[in-house]
Amino acid sequence: MQPRRFLPVFVLFAINVLNFYDRNAPGALVEPMRKEFHLSDTEIGLLGGVFIWIYALVGVPLGRVADTWSRKKLLALGVVVWTALTATAGLATTFTLLLLSRMGVGVGEAVCAPAATSWLGDLFPPDRRSRVLALFMLGVPVGGALGYFFSGPIAQAFGWRAAMIFAALPAIFLVPLLFLLHEPERGASETSNSSISRTSLRDLLSIPTFWWIIASGAFVNFNMYAIGSFLPAFLSRFHKLSLANSGIATGITYIVGGVCGGLLAGYLGDRIVHRRVDGRLLIAAGLAAIGAPFAFLGIMQPAGAIVAALTCITVAYGALNTYYGLVYSSIQDIVPPRQRGFAMSIYFMAMYLCGASFGPLLTGSLSDRFAKQAMTAAAATKMTEAFKAIGLHQAMLVLPVLSLLLAAVLYGASRTITRDVQKRESPRTLSASV
Repeated sequence: MQPRRFLPVFVLFAINVLNFYDRNAPGALVEPMRKEFHLSDTEIGLLGGVFIWIYALVGVPLGRVADTWSRKKLLALGVVVWTALTATAGLATTFTLLLLSRMGVGVGEAVCAPAATSWLGDLFPPDRRSRVLALFMLGVPVGGALGYFFSGPIAQAFGWRAAMIFAALPAIFLVPLLFLLHEPERGASETSNSSISRTSLRDLLSIPTFWWIIASGAFVNFNMYAIGSFLPAFLSRFHKLSLANSGIATGITYIVGGVCGGLLAGYLGDRIVHRRVDGRLLIAAGLAAIGAPFAFLGIMQPAGAIVAALTCITVAYGALNTYYGLVYSSIQDIVPPRQRGFAMSIYFMAMYLCGASFGPLLTGSLSDRFAKQAMTAAAATKMTEAFKAIGLHQAMLVLPVLSLLLAAVLYGASRTITRDVQKRESPRTLSASV
């Protein structure tokens, strides 16, 4: 990688790490928040839901801004907003104030993916994008892992409020670094001027593969946000880990599974694209299918079998993380450069509203329902932590089911992408023949 490209990749990766650190920090702090504010699992799911709804809706106009305005300035503004609101959560005295702070974080973080992926697409040609986008999206597991590694132990030592304030501090260093970067021209890595033309929303929505990819995003994000919101709580309630140890264990899952999955996606994606256009999506479908039984086995391990449970869940999480490098590069294959920020914002709006928002909320609702059923079956009159553990354990079984659905949808996308890529490149082919 050339030096002039290394610094932007490093800085954008670091910003994405902070993005997902701050996004996942509340997941590590679910148990102390729940006990302080006397929350149900449905309310915990709502805490993630309001962030996602705002993130998805605000992302569409911000994606359009990313295609027309300075991505550097837009990213800097987003980082300042989301980190300030992350720190504000540490001052919340009611559940309502906590919800409002997470809504503000959603506004700031909605900038990151459309602006950064568009920027990276202008630095690297199509046959090298899987690797660089997979590297950028390693911010998901690395940021999540750091969020769990630090937030749990900090909360156990100093309280959950201190952990939220600590999560905002890296912005002090990253924003100045961002302003040192040179922003590339849009379409700079393309080989033909015909591919940099701007298309309309109608053109974007006329691409069949784009619809398949939107559906796949809903399924992958359902699982990712259900894991992020409830895996530490699952380890604490069902496997009896302490707050600090559940955070560390979740961090291990994120860092090992996420990094291995991301690196594998980048390697396979850039190799297969030279042989077949649909290769990236076929690999993504196969890996999602492989991850489903591992998720089932990890959840079904008996209480206390923490090593076996974490091993299987880590493999399942790693399989889900291969999605980003393989699928995000496929989006850039079918969408012109001047439409990529907007395309990513449309994709994010759909995947978050239809997937991520339901992941924490539906999993939490199922957990509450199964806990009540367990209490009724035991003829008890009081909800206990034991019943809550049973409820969450059963609710987590939604993850392998949706992994199988993800695999089916990605296979559907692989059936249409060759035609869609050819359609996008046809003007280039025509001009070459003339």
